[in-house]
Amino acid sequence: MRYKSSSCIREDRFGQRRTKGPGRFEEETGCRAQGPFIPLTPITQRGGKIVQAWAVEGDCDPAQLRSNLFSLEWPPKSGKRQQFPEVDRAEWFSVPVALRKINPAQRGFVTELATRAPMA
Repeated sequence: MRYKSSSCIREDRFGQRRTKGPGRFEEETGCRAQGPFIPLTPITQRGGKIVQAWAVEGDCDPAQLRSNLFSLEWPPKSGKRQQFPEVDRAEWFSVPVALRKINPAQRGFVTELATRAPMA
């Protein structure tokens, strides 16, 4: 199986992204991504945010999703803070379904990965 993760680029060396990218993937899903990590071509979203994604072959069971929590004032302007999961579900999709579901600006990640030779 292949899975991908993405994170906003704030550094310019893969070693640093590796700490923030794959490490963040494990933090958000409970699934450890172990290389080799294959960087995909960065994309720029409509608002100007640059997103770097990577791919890695692995076996990650969506039914075993375990996510960290983040705190947010909710309802807005209420002064009350609540915790929510960073990720609330995970699924595997075929390429056509993934292309329909993903953020349109990020479709290039799916098509690039689908056109690459199979991972070793």
